[in-house]
This record gives sequence, C-alpha cells and structure tokens, in this order.
Amino acid sequence: MKKWYAVIGNPIGHSMSPFMHNSWFSQMEIDATYIPIQVIEEDLDRAVSSMNLLGISGFNVTIPHKEKIIPLLDILDPMAEKMGAVNTVVRLEDGRLKGFNTDGLGFVRSLEEVVGDQLKSEEVLIIGAGGAARGIAFALETLGYSHLTICNRTVEKAVAICSELEQKAAAISLQQASEQLNQFKIIIQTTPAGLKNGDFSLPFSIEKLNSTAIVADIVYNPLMTPFLEAASQKGATTVSGLGMFVHQGALAFNYWTGQSPDLLAVKKQLIENLGGN
Repeated sequence: MKKWYAVIGNPIGHSMSPFMHNSWFSQMEIDATYIPIQVIEEDLDRAVSSMNLLGISGFNVTIPHKEKIIPLLDILDPMAEKMGAVNTVVRLEDGRLKGFNTDGLGFVRSLEEVVGDQLKSEEVLIIGAGGAARGIAFALETLGYSHLTICNRTVEKAVAICSELEQKAAAISLQQASEQLNQFKIIIQTTPAGLKNGDFSLPFSIEKLNSTAIVADIVYNPLMTPFLEAASQKGATTVSGLGMFVHQGALAFNYWTGQSPDLLAVKKQLIENLGGN
C-alpha cells in the first residue's frame, strides 16, 4: 500500500521539503508521496488526529508548531525532549506517534561537511535564543563542542538556554557579541534579521569579524543571506542553511524508511531551483 508523508506549518507554501522527499522517494523507487499541509495553530490538535486516522506514516513539523506539537505525541526521543521541540514525527506500527528533532544534528553535519570536525575546541557564537538556537546548542554540546556563547537581544533568553546545557556556556548581549566578535572562530546566525523583503539589516555590526572565521546561517532561501553576504565581503568562510535543510531531511527520511538518501544529487537540484550555483 502506498505510504504518505507530510510537512505541517503556517505558512507552508514556500517549503522545499516536498520537492526534496519526493525526489528521494522517486530515486529510491519507494512507493510513497509527501505533501505540504497548512495548519493554523488553533487546528493543530485536529490536524494531527486526522492525519493519524488517515494512516500517515510520518510528518515533518515546522514553524510555528515545533513546541506546540509535543503534548499531542505519545513518545519523545531523548534529544527532542531535551530540546523541547520536534520537527519529525514517526507513526509507529501500533499507531502511536513518536517525536524526534533532526534540526540540531542536521546543522552540525552541514557545518562539518564544509569545515571538518576538528574545530570542537574553538570558540562558537550562536546569535539568537529561539528554538533553532536551542536545538543547535544542544547538538553542538552533544557532539563535543566545548566553548559555546549565546547572544540575544533579550539576554535572559540566552541565559535560560545556557542554564540547561550540561557544560558551562556564556550568555551575552548583541552589543557584547559585536565588540568581542574577533574572539569567535564559528559564528551561527539563527535570527530572522534581514530576511524581510527590502530589509538588509544585520543582528549587529560585524566590523570586528575575523577573515578566518566560519559564518553560518540557518536560512536556505535565499542561499546567500544579508549576514552571509556581509561576512563573505570580510573574507570569512560561509555556510548556507541549505546543508542543514538537506541533512535534517535525510535524518527524517531515515527514521521513516530505514534508508539513507543521496544528499548530493538533491542538493544540486535544490541549488538550481533556488537560483544558486
């Protein structure tokens, strides 16, 4: 019987997840399909019940439902529980729904794909203190990155994430981050700064950015965000959010099918679709 999968969120029309997963199903000759479903917050409970009733095999969860989905699930993977957010759900054989979070690990894999895994003792700055920053912080810690600093406009939110990490991490303001920027080897931008049409603002001045720094953004559309563009002009190595998107998707695909898809081929297709090279 043909299996079906979905991604739920609001808005959802921009998502490239259907293209990516359907490409993998086709390439691997798996009889399945993947569709986008727009779900407003008030309908989340009914949407999840309906998908389960209709026999969905699994689904992805995106903004704004990653935290709100948790009470509607039967089981949580330990990492998803620690992160307090779910982006992948598997429907088990007995009909129970199990939540996972592949965002953080997907990001770290995309980072190491570009720069290797030998930088775990370097200073890392995470800009922002939302769900994405939280997931990335936990994943970095789990995989051995030992010097984390989180900066945010509201410092208390950064402090809250740091307090939940097992190792000591620093929480600073955006102003402090700007002043101390030359101290960081890896800089990870997780805020929506500069992403609205016509808005090219940055979270803070990057005047003190070292040309030897590695700068990543979790956004994949556009491939070159204003933050990455500015960092590139300073000579830094840049890592777009496309790698994170593909790696987190591949992890979800593996949870659903037990198989590992071809990342390189679909990444090339996505770059072409997004107008990159």
